[in-house]
Amino acid sequence: QVHFVESGGGLVQAGGSLRLSCAGSESTFSSMFMGWYRQAPGMQRELVAMISRSGTTDYVAPVKGRFTISRDNAKNTLYLEMNSLKPEDTAVYYCNTRPYSSVAWGQGTQVTVSS
Repeated sequence: QVHFVESGGGLVQAGGSLRLSCAGSESTFSSMFMGWYRQAPGMQRELVAMISRSGTTDYVAPVKGRFTISRDNAKNTLYLEMNSLKPEDTAVYYCNTRPYSSVAWGQGTQVTVSS
C-alpha cells in the first residue's frame, strides 16, 4: 500500500517562505490525484491544495495566490511552495491522495509561523 513521507517544515517569521516535499512510495504516484492537507491545533484536518495527474491545480481561498502545489512524477514527489506565510498557516502539513486514503497518512511536517 502507498505511504508518504513529508519534509521541509520549520519555524519561519510572518511573511517568510517554506517549501515542503512529499515522497511517495509507489511508482503509481504519477497516476494519483494528490493533495496537501493541514491540521492546526484543536482543528480538523483540512485540504489546502490539490493537483491532478496532468498538473491541473486548485487551492482553498485562504492560501490562493500564496501557495503553489507541484509534482515531479519522475521522482514520485509532491511539493508545496508557501510564500507570504501568516501565523494562521501554523499547522502540521500532510500529503495524501485526493480523496485521501485513511491508511496512507504520514507523520506530517510541522510549520510554525511566528508573528
